Amino acid sequence: MATSPLSTPPQETSSKSTYQIDPAHTVVEFAVKHMMFSTVKGKFTSVSGEIVLDEANPTNSAVRASVDAASVSTGDQNRDNHLRSPDFFDVEKHPTITYVSTSIRPAGKADAYQVVGDLTMHGITNEVVFEASHLGTGKDPWGGTRAGITATATINRKDWGLNWNAPLEAGGVLVSDQVKITLDIESVRKG
Repeated sequence: MATSPLSTPPQETSSKSTYQIDPAHTVVEFAVKHMMFSTVKGKFTSVSGEIVLDEANPTNSAVRASVDAASVSTGDQNRDNHLRSPDFFDVEKHPTITYVSTSIRPAGKADAYQVVGDLTMHGITNEVVFEASHLGTGKDPWGGTRAGITATATINRKDWGLNWNAPLEAGGVLVSDQVKITLDIESVRKG
């Protein structure tokens, strides 16, 4: 549930630029099935990180990002407090969720890529592949350069030890294991 971080960022070259994730224009969202038939969405409101973007060869790009686990927001204070508890994110012990890319490969169509990396959450690290698209780069009204990226992945929350659930009287469980993560990232070139 994290947004897009990088492993050790590649050395800067003339075709590479480092972009800082703009938290005011970035959304890190997740969605899970509730009661087996409805969908509950949430987001993290505190995100940071860097993207090293190689526009000439995007597979040489990298990302490193982190979110403050306590910034989880689903629109319901009781649910948010439960998500912060040891039943889920356990923010007292594991305050940060991070993502560090390890490779980027073309995904078969223009500006589409698979970003492979390590997602660390709840003290556990697993590889996650995001399906990402580079939406473009352009000048903002203040003379800066911004880049837009969107990415999605689906994970099994139990792979990170997020096991809490409750059985339903009619069968099934309260919260699905599958979690869809959606990232809409805007970043600003540094320097």
